[in-house]
Amino acid sequence: MLFLSAAEVESLLDPDAAIASQRRAFAALAGGAVDLPHKIMHPSGFDDSVVFCYAARMSGDTGAVAKVGSINPGNAARGLASIHALVIAFDPVTGEPVAAMDGGAVTTLRTAAGSAVAVDALAARTASTLAVIGSGVQAKAHARAISRVRNLTDVRIWSPSERRVRTAAELGARAVDSAEEAVAGADIVATCTLSREPVVRGAWLAPGATVVSVGSFEPTRREVDEELVRRAAAVVVDDPETAAGHAGPVIGVVAKADLVALGDVIAGLRSPRTSPADVIFYNSTGLGVQDAAAAWAVVDAHRSDAGRDSR
Repeated sequence: MLFLSAAEVESLLDPDAAIASQRRAFAALAGGAVDLPHKIMHPSGFDDSVVFCYAARMSGDTGAVAKVGSINPGNAARGLASIHALVIAFDPVTGEPVAAMDGGAVTTLRTAAGSAVAVDALAARTASTLAVIGSGVQAKAHARAISRVRNLTDVRIWSPSERRVRTAAELGARAVDSAEEAVAGADIVATCTLSREPVVRGAWLAPGATVVSVGSFEPTRREVDEELVRRAAAVVVDDPETAAGHAGPVIGVVAKADLVALGDVIAGLRSPRTSPADVIFYNSTGLGVQDAAAAWAVVDAHRSDAGRDSR
């Protein structure tokens, strides 16, 4: 069985490969060929941490993939990543475990890549201004991934932490003094926080803006306010069934029947944007099929490298 560190995962799954894996994941989801059990998100009764378990199988020639981990929002103050996890891939025929890999790296790469897929499907082709709310691992990954699908000329970073200055410098972006300043006039807004209170308000958005939220994956987490959700011409989600039970900004505001699945957009079955001025909101709760697609991309890349080295 392979044991792959975070560095090895990152070396095997570059941003473009990660984006390709997520296109496959959402296309498979739209095609109805995915095994996708309900995920588990269990808040701790002892602190603000969350334990999670995901499982999925994307296709007959790729085996099941399971991810278990925890989210610890207090880790930011400790200088640690908020998400730690382990991903295990199983052989499609025998069910034997074939690889165990750093789940934090897989989650970071596939989440940002999934957002890039959403931006590519939902944002105007001319979109060039990106506001990132957050300054941690996901914020950096999102800026890098979205830059692969749009020609960004202005990237603004805001978080309540002074870390935003270091993150902006690392990305060649601009650190700004408020969330509103970051969002004003932005074509694309990515919220990469664990906030339980809105950090982006609908009143701030420019016409035509596309907003991507990846931190609103529980009913208690709401990175955007209700006005933003109601202002949106379409609310797109990774999976309507999952979003109806987990996406904080959506629950009680948008009926499940009115949610648009990202896979349907990618497959050409739905067209959420009907006008250049439409505001589009994408809420990602995260799905096991995303981990499955990313994990098997890592395994396949490792096998290809091993095959080349043996020649």
